[in-house]
Amino acid sequence: MAEAVKLPKMSDTMTEGVIVKWNYKVGDTVKSGDVLAEVETDKATMDMEVYAKGSILYLVEEGSAIPVDGVIAVVGNPGDDYQSFLSGAPAAPAVSAAPAAETVSAPAPQQTAAAPVAAPITTTSADDRLKASPLAKKLAEEKGIDLHQVQGSGENGRIIRKDIEEFTPAAASASAPAISYVSGTESFEEVAVSQMRKTIAARLSESKFGAPHFYLTMEINMDNAVAAREQMNAISDVKISMNDLVIKAVASALRKHPKVNSSWLGTKIRYNHHIHIGIAMAVEEGLLVPVVRFADQKSLSHISTEVKDYGKRAKEKKLQPQDWAGNTFTISNLGMFGIEEFTAIINPPDACIMAVGAVKDTVGVVNGEIKPVKTMKVTLSCDHRVVDGAIGASFLNTFKAFLEEPVKMLV
Repeated sequence: MAEAVKLPKMSDTMTEGVIVKWNYKVGDTVKSGDVLAEVETDKATMDMEVYAKGSILYLVEEGSAIPVDGVIAVVGNPGDDYQSFLSGAPAAPAVSAAPAAETVSAPAPQQTAAAPVAAPITTTSADDRLKASPLAKKLAEEKGIDLHQVQGSGENGRIIRKDIEEFTPAAASASAPAISYVSGTESFEEVAVSQMRKTIAARLSESKFGAPHFYLTMEINMDNAVAAREQMNAISDVKISMNDLVIKAVASALRKHPKVNSSWLGTKIRYNHHIHIGIAMAVEEGLLVPVVRFADQKSLSHISTEVKDYGKRAKEKKLQPQDWAGNTFTISNLGMFGIEEFTAIINPPDACIMAVGAVKDTVGVVNGEIKPVKTMKVTLSCDHRVVDGAIGASFLNTFKAFLEEPVKMLV
C-alpha cells in the first residue's frame, strides 16, 4: 500500500524547506532509516531520513520549496495508485516515473553541506525566457557557464543537468560565439529568498518594530586588554582573540547585572540565572547565532575553542538546532571588518545585544598627558520594556572596567 512521505519540521522556526538533492530516484527501493534527501531549512542544509519502505513512486523536483508537512514523495509497491496523496499536495513539479536524463541514478555521496539551489538568473530586455531546471541553474552558476550558450536536450528545449555536465566552452565557441553586452542594455538579477533569509527578515522585523530600542555607546581604553592578550598567547596553546575577551567580559558583567540578562514575555519579564551568550556569525546566506552556554563559568581558552568550532561548522552548514537555541544575551562583532561603530537589532528573546567595533590606534589623555592609546567602541541596544537607561549604563561601565583591567575577570 502506498504511503506519503511528508517534509518534517527540522528546526524550531522552520515553515518550509527546499529539496536540494534526492539521493534516490523514482523506481528505487528504500527502507526505514535511509537518507532520502538533502533539505535546505532556514538554518542549514540537513539530511532527511525516510521511515517508509518500498519502491519510490513519486518525487517532487529538486529545487522545489515545500511547506512543512507537505508531500514530497510517495513510497509503496510498483503499480500502487498514489494520485490521491497529491490532491492536497503543494503545486511543485514532480519527477517523472520514467527516469529522466538528469535524475540521480544512484545514491549520491553524502555531503555535509550544500549551497542554496536558488541560482541568480540574469535577464535582459532582449532575453528569451530561459528554460532550465533548478539543478541545472545551480550547476551552471558553480561552473561559471552562461546558460545562453547551452543547448537544452530536455522537453521543449529545457536545459537539464546532463547538458551542463557535458557542456564545453570550446564547442560553444565553435557553434555559437558569445555575444557581448551592448552599452545601454538594461539588466538585473533576481534571486529566490533562501529559507534562512526569510527567517532573518521575519524575526528582525518583529524585533525592530515590536521592541522599543534605545542605544548606549561607550569608548573603552583597550591598552591593558591588548597587552594581556599578547601575554596569554605567548604561553597558551589556544590562541585567544579579542572577541574571546569581549565574551568573557560580557558574561562577567551580566553576573553582576542580572536585569540585563532578561527577556520580555508579554505579561511577565524573565530574569535568567544562567548566562548563555549568542555569537552572531556571518555565513553565505545570512546570519547564524550559535550559543556559548554558561559562558561566565568557562575559561578564555574554553571559550576560544568553542567559538572557533562554531565558526568552522557554521561555514560548512553543519550547525544543528541545539547549537543556536537558548541565548540570553547576544554579541555582534564587526571589528574584524574594520567597522569602528554600529548599532545592532535585538535578537529575540534577548532584552539586549552588544555591537562591538574595531580596536583602533588613537590619542588620549592618560594621567594628564596626551599619549597614543588603543580604543574600542561598543553600542548596547536595549529593549526599553525591560532595561532602562540607568541599568544599561551601569552594565556598560562594569563591562568597561573588566576590559580595562582584565585581571579582574580572571579572579
